[in-house]
Amino acid sequence: MTDKIKEQIIAIRESGLTNMFDIREVKRLAKERRFFELIDYIEDYQDRYVAFIFNSNKNKP
Repeated sequence: MTDKIKEQIIAIRESGLTNMFDIREVKRLAKERRFFELIDYIEDYQDRYVAFIFNSNKNKP
């Protein structure tokens, strides 16, 4: 996962507009923001995306 994709995930997460495990909505929001790299990443590596969300939530204060 590139830094750019991580930044795009964080931008959507910080918007507070969806549960990050609602992949359909995350992809819709990514499309709205023109985060095409994130959409492609989720489509190709959904398991890695979910693992990132799960593990990054553990490390939040």
